[in-house]
Amino acid sequence: MLRIEDIQVYYGGIHALKGISLEVPENKIVTLVGANGAGKSTTLRAVCNQVPVSSGAIYFQNEDITNKRTVDIIKRGITLVPEGRRIFPNLSVLENLQMGAYTRSNKIEIRKDIEKMYDIFPRLKEREWQIAGTLSGGEQQMLAIARALMSRPRFLMMDEPSLGLAPLLVKEVFRVIRDIYEQGVTILLIEQNATAALQIAHYGYVLETGNIVLQGPGKELAVNEDVRKAYLGKA
Repeated sequence: MLRIEDIQVYYGGIHALKGISLEVPENKIVTLVGANGAGKSTTLRAVCNQVPVSSGAIYFQNEDITNKRTVDIIKRGITLVPEGRRIFPNLSVLENLQMGAYTRSNKIEIRKDIEKMYDIFPRLKEREWQIAGTLSGGEQQMLAIARALMSRPRFLMMDEPSLGLAPLLVKEVFRVIRDIYEQGVTILLIEQNATAALQIAHYGYVLETGNIVLQGPGKELAVNEDVRKAYLGKA
């Protein structure tokens, strides 16, 4: 579904991605694992053209989307849940959800999807008119995911969705990720909880300083000794 071929990305003089190539098949969960600064977030941002690709190519369903306008990429069915939630703090929960559907025009279908989000995240229904910036961290993360789903993505990228959350909320986030996948959405996941990410992912890639150094089925990487030592905190 998504194919990245030998892309290079620079931040000024910093060579952030050094020619990485990877694939995300349709109806699969793929995860990127690596230390801070390895290039994981940059990869997702390159797909959405939030950072320009210097060379190489990105294909979505065999169409070259390299450096296309972000809004046009979203219209093709790609959505990013960014690190740090990035909700609109001065808008209500409902207004944030409506913003997630800004590329859509059918108000009846948008309202149906809002109610669907409330079914998935009942706490958001209870806080429909609450200003989003006053929500708890967990509620803001739920809102960020729900807002992304309002665009009806076929391909969802998630950047550290459980970062900073209490253990019970982390379990809830991973339950939601599984539910989203089971509804037919393909997922590319970055997650600080590498153990949980590799257990849920069909396939994984390990990044180090802008290079892919290891790849394989998620459960195989989860028991790989090098991966365990470097990223899972186990000797």
